[in-house]
Amino acid sequence: MDKETDWKTFFDNHPKPARFEENVQRMQALCHQSTISKSRVALITSGGTTVPLEHNTVRFIDNFSAGTRGSASAEYFLEAGYHVIFLSRSKSLQPYTRHLSGKNFLDLLNISDDGSDLYVKEKEKESTLLLVEKYLKYKERFEMIPFTSLSDYLWLLRAAAQEMHILGPLGLMYLAAAVSDFYIPSTQMPDHKIQSSSGPLSLSLQLVPKMLGLLVSLWSPNAFIVSFKLETNENILEVKARDALIKYQHHVVIGNLLNTRKLHVVLFDPINPTAEDILLSEEELAVGVEIESKIIANLKVRHDLYFANHKTG
Repeated sequence: MDKETDWKTFFDNHPKPARFEENVQRMQALCHQSTISKSRVALITSGGTTVPLEHNTVRFIDNFSAGTRGSASAEYFLEAGYHVIFLSRSKSLQPYTRHLSGKNFLDLLNISDDGSDLYVKEKEKESTLLLVEKYLKYKERFEMIPFTSLSDYLWLLRAAAQEMHILGPLGLMYLAAAVSDFYIPSTQMPDHKIQSSSGPLSLSLQLVPKMLGLLVSLWSPNAFIVSFKLETNENILEVKARDALIKYQHHVVIGNLLNTRKLHVVLFDPINPTAEDILLSEEELAVGVEIESKIIANLKVRHDLYFANHKTG
């Protein structure tokens, strides 16, 4: 079967996620408004996908992604002037509120002496107000679309790409989600909770059809598309990244190693034989610079050039 047939079979066998039409309408509205204003749109995918083991899901396979890179990157894309569709795992880190992650919300608050008023503690007030101001500044060009399972994600990613088709080179896809490579076909899942009384569990997982090729060739062929390659072995990172560029014909692969991904990434593209390193210095790290700010600044320059060439090409 060809790739498009593989995907038709997948979608035929997996139902649409809850509130699918509503979420598609929200993405459609943002893309339509952006075509009027000639604004750029970044689709950011973030967090991990679950792979259910039952239709009435109790057990599932998950991964470690908390959405750190995606949520940080969304903030920097907004600050760079982009409209943002943030396709993210439900309950993963979100732009702006991520800065409060790990804090007990009640610890940020205090009560007046007479018990009549509730307010943010003085030492937290300035940073919290800054977060609120940024959110309010950008919220009109920001849509957050949640997913949980692998099939939810794939339904929504395809829909987002199809809606972004009207943007042409104004669209950018930043595919930072940690997507499962394996799944259990819907037709092979039991309806109810798998019982431990049945003994040891043996699973047969199928490979998820690769979607990147259809994003590039069919669903949003003129968008600027960025994918990620995470490895634990430095010796294979460049080979895997460049193989992906050849296979899928997209624009940038951001390579990173598991243990250093917050300090060092490598950008590969199909034109330059030499990769481009982005690193955080000790001084930058000490003052709270995030590597995502440098990644997005780099990608904006690349997108500028892509857009200019597309207009004149």
